[in-house]
Amino acid sequence: MPALSPTMEEGKLAKWLVHEGDEVKSGDVLAEIETDKATMEFEAVDEGRIGKILVPEGSEGVKVNQPIALLIGEGEDMAAPVDISFAMQSIKDAVSAEAKTPSEKKQATSASKEVPFPAFSPRAGEGEGMAKQAAKERLPTDRIFASPLAKRMATQAGLDLAAVNGSGPRGRIVKFDIEAAQKGDAVKGKPAVPAVQAKGEAAIPGIAPPPDARLFFAKDDYDEIPHDSMRKSIAKRLSSAKALIPHYYLTIDCNIDDLMKARARLNERSPKGDGAYKLSVNDFIVKAVALALMRVPEVNASWTETAILRHKHADVGVAVALDFGLITPIVFRAEEKGLVAIASEVKSLAERARAKKLKPQEFEGGTFAISNLGMYGIRDFTAVINPPHAAILAVGTAEQRAIVRDGKVEIATMMTVTMSCDHRVIDGATGARFLQAFKGFIEEPAAMLL
Repeated sequence: MPALSPTMEEGKLAKWLVHEGDEVKSGDVLAEIETDKATMEFEAVDEGRIGKILVPEGSEGVKVNQPIALLIGEGEDMAAPVDISFAMQSIKDAVSAEAKTPSEKKQATSASKEVPFPAFSPRAGEGEGMAKQAAKERLPTDRIFASPLAKRMATQAGLDLAAVNGSGPRGRIVKFDIEAAQKGDAVKGKPAVPAVQAKGEAAIPGIAPPPDARLFFAKDDYDEIPHDSMRKSIAKRLSSAKALIPHYYLTIDCNIDDLMKARARLNERSPKGDGAYKLSVNDFIVKAVALALMRVPEVNASWTETAILRHKHADVGVAVALDFGLITPIVFRAEEKGLVAIASEVKSLAERARAKKLKPQEFEGGTFAISNLGMYGIRDFTAVINPPHAAILAVGTAEQRAIVRDGKVEIATMMTVTMSCDHRVIDGATGARFLQAFKGFIEEPAAMLL
């Protein structure tokens, strides 16, 4: 399985385009690989014949570097017994040989320290150690901790909660424990076994994993929708970002009356046919953000453990909502592009994102991000920073509000924006200076020409 992007850890083998016995040459497309963001073609790097397909199409969660097929070279026998152990060992040797630089060794060490969720077996007696530990961690009080549903079920069943073991956090009694107690499996001295956590999930060090939500609901009260690769990636990246990045938030209101008038004038002058364009408010926002990043370069930065990376260009990611998740394609060097070029590029990126046709380099990286929910009527909200960005701008709807100007109440078209900042990179005053610069460009569009 090839690594089709720097962050790819696994993928779905969506479709094989060759069969066993087919002759292939270098550059031939062998398969379509689906990552969490896009579907990409996998090309052969050598020539030969497909000896055996090891991973069938439609397989999900195929790890990077896992063998997916055998390529038979000239003079080799396809009928010989297949032994992939040599391939697995070659991969391990290659990975070990490559991990020579300090940064790679550091990454390898960090990976080895990842702490997975505890996996529990339903075999009898295996929950005893966990139950004892949970009992030790109970708060020093006589209060019995139980979920509201568990209390109600215990009352209806005539159970004494004091006689029931809790398998939830800090010994909390949950629905599963009551059901087990009714069967005689969760009374004191006979610990209940908690539900199995999802395989492969990783806990954030120092933070206890939440109980499985299925503990609280009857099985016929919900439908299970399995996670696809994009949803898994979103959950993993943003859970880590929210837990590890010290967020803080800055909000400012912008009067966009002049912007709306300028937009209307420019759209009226759009030529027919080739060269036609239609500017959106979001196109002006992208341009204003790019110029503000150039004016306040401290915000156009990324955090690393050894240094802050201050970027030379404004590569602005624009969040695009998909039916199956979220993706943030990037307008590179936005500070150098005009409004028409930005409008055309954002439209193209959004269309290809919805078709899952973006290349990894079009949505990975960037120096800043914009999330606009104004079209849904959302007045203001906060967004989660997506590394390597140090900030993200949450844009609300444009609406008419009463404002005070020169001592008089007037009606103006206002837009509220909230910037989420990584406090490791951006101090409060720095973030405020950025928003002042952004507000200046948005409220006076002609300033973008200076």
